[in-house]
Amino acid sequence: MSKCFQSKKEAKWNHIYRLLDDESPIVRKALMKELSRSPEGGVRFLEQVVRKPDHLLAKHAHNLLSELGWIDGVKGFLQFINSQRYELESGWFLLDRTILPTFDVSSSTIFLDRLADRVRELLLPPHNGKQVCSVINRVLFHEFGFRGARKDFYDPQNSFLHRVLERRRGLPITLSVVYILVARRIGLELDPIGLPGRFMVGCFSEKKPFYIDVWSGGKFLEIEQMADFLQDASIENSGSFLLPVTVAETLIRGCRNLVQQYAKNGDRESSRLFIKFISEFERVQQREANA
Repeated sequence: MSKCFQSKKEAKWNHIYRLLDDESPIVRKALMKELSRSPEGGVRFLEQVVRKPDHLLAKHAHNLLSELGWIDGVKGFLQFINSQRYELESGWFLLDRTILPTFDVSSSTIFLDRLADRVRELLLPPHNGKQVCSVINRVLFHEFGFRGARKDFYDPQNSFLHRVLERRRGLPITLSVVYILVARRIGLELDPIGLPGRFMVGCFSEKKPFYIDVWSGGKFLEIEQMADFLQDASIENSGSFLLPVTVAETLIRGCRNLVQQYAKNGDRESSRLFIKFISEFERVQQREANA
C-alpha cells in the first residue's frame, strides 16, 4: 500500500515536472492549483528544480515560487552563494529578489530576448566582435535609450537588474551586465571588467582585445586607452585589472554598491543585509581556499 502511495506521488511530481515549461495560461493555472494543495512538498519540489542544470526549467520553477508567494529572497541568495554554481543572469535576479522577492523574472528575460532579437535583425554577416558590439550599441543606447543614472546615482534601483531593464537607467556595472546578457543571447561571449575607476565590458574574441565603456554609451577603447581608469596603476602594471572578473566578484561589487547606496539613503538595515552577503561570499571563498 505504501509503495503504491509512493509511486502515485512520484507520478504526480513527474507530471508537474513535464509541464513546467508549458506557457499556456490554462496549464499554468492548473499547475499553481495543484502545487498549492501541498505547499510543503511544492516548495521542496520547485527548489530542487531550481538547483538543476536546466536553466529554462529553473526559471519557470522560480516564477512559480514567486507567484505562489513561496519565495524567500534572502534565503535563496544565500543558497546561491553557498552552491558555488555561479551564473551571471540567475545570480543577479536572485540578488534582486533579496529586496523585491515577487518581481516577475519572465518579463525581464523576455525583454532581454527582445533586445537580442533586435540586434539579430540588424546584423549583416559576416561580422566580427566589434561589428556586433556596434549593433548592440545602436539597439541599447539609441533605439531603447539605455543611459547611465547620473542624476540619481545613489538610488538603489540602479543596482537591481530588473529595475534597470524597466527604467533603462543604471550604474556602469548593471548596464554592463545587460550588455553581456544581450551579447550572449546572440552568441558573442563578452566579459565583465572590474576596473577600479569604472566597470566595463571586455571582448577577447578578436586577436586584439577591446573594451566597451557602457557608461559612455558603448564607447570602444583599445588597451592603450585604459590608463585613465586604472587610477595609480600603469597599463604595464595593471595585471588583473584589464582581465575579466568572475561572476562572484561581479556580484560582490554589486553588493558593495548597495551597501553604500542604502547607507547614503539612511536605510541601515538593508545596508547591513548586503554586508552579510559580502561576508558570506568571502567565507565561501576562504573555505574553498583552505579545502
